[in-house]
Amino acid sequence: MMLSSPHLREANSVPRIMRLVCVALLPGIAVYTALIGPAVLTQIFLASVAALFFEAAMLKMRALPVRRFLGDHSALVTAWLIALTFPPLSPWWLTVTGVFFAIVVAKHLYGGLGQNPFNPAMVAFAVCIIAFPALMSQWPAQGLTLPFEQQLEIVFGFSPRIDALTAATPLDAIKTALKTNALRVDNIQELLRSQNLYGTFAGRGWEWVTMTYLCGGAFLLLMGVITWHAPFAFVTSMAAAAAICWLIDPSRFSDPLFHLFSGGSMLGAFFIATDPVSGCSTPRGRLIFGCGAGLLAYLIRVFGVFPDGIAFAVLIMNICAPLIDHYTQPTVFGLRARESDT
Repeated sequence: MMLSSPHLREANSVPRIMRLVCVALLPGIAVYTALIGPAVLTQIFLASVAALFFEAAMLKMRALPVRRFLGDHSALVTAWLIALTFPPLSPWWLTVTGVFFAIVVAKHLYGGLGQNPFNPAMVAFAVCIIAFPALMSQWPAQGLTLPFEQQLEIVFGFSPRIDALTAATPLDAIKTALKTNALRVDNIQELLRSQNLYGTFAGRGWEWVTMTYLCGGAFLLLMGVITWHAPFAFVTSMAAAAAICWLIDPSRFSDPLFHLFSGGSMLGAFFIATDPVSGCSTPRGRLIFGCGAGLLAYLIRVFGVFPDGIAFAVLIMNICAPLIDHYTQPTVFGLRARESDT
């Protein structure tokens, strides 16, 4: 029996949540653009236009109201995440291909928003890094400053891509050097620091981008858009795994701070592992989901063939999410735990 009115309703809605996610990404985008250049904004623009086009086309094919569903901004959030996880000097068609797989295949072919079992942005990243590994590994060399016109020429294919403009990320460089050379981690870090590729405790400049993603995640927590469970478990499990390996052999494994502030760790913890559709819905489930994603990301990053394993870690946990939710449902009010399970 319900109590008498008035009843309080939450202010959250899909458009509001998506707008707040975009706002939380803005500081990271600003620092990223200052570090790399306007190519970052170009990729965001390309991904956004492609996402809105594919979203509208699929809504038309499914006879759904285009204006209503475009207005929820979910396609834009997916587009921004794709643009931020792809190399900024990627050719335009690579970004569009990733958006196609995210919006058409991973989202609408499964029934649209709320029905997709996999995180669309991570599907885009996984497909493209498997199909085009060379292009997905070409990041701008640190400290490289190119005129906006030349960046546009590279992205749109009007000028040839020059290998000298690209370099491996510190995450990939350390991993490759450890496999091919008899060097210690600290020696490799000093070598990268001499090349202006390494900063205080992670990639030079990139550690500041990661900090802004952390601040954006804190903003989402304060606004009630996400809960603390998945980010906390993600960060804790990755840090714990890194600390254990580092304490066992510091010459072969990097310290926890390096892993937390390298690659897409904070972006994955606060903006990807917290996806309410493809993630878990129960508090305990979110803890398990975040813990599994952080641990798998570290294992793939260190022992796998890919430089960063966040996309594959999240997708693996997406597969496990329904089972995790099934076994972590809270006890039904008025019943004991065993009675609730039957």
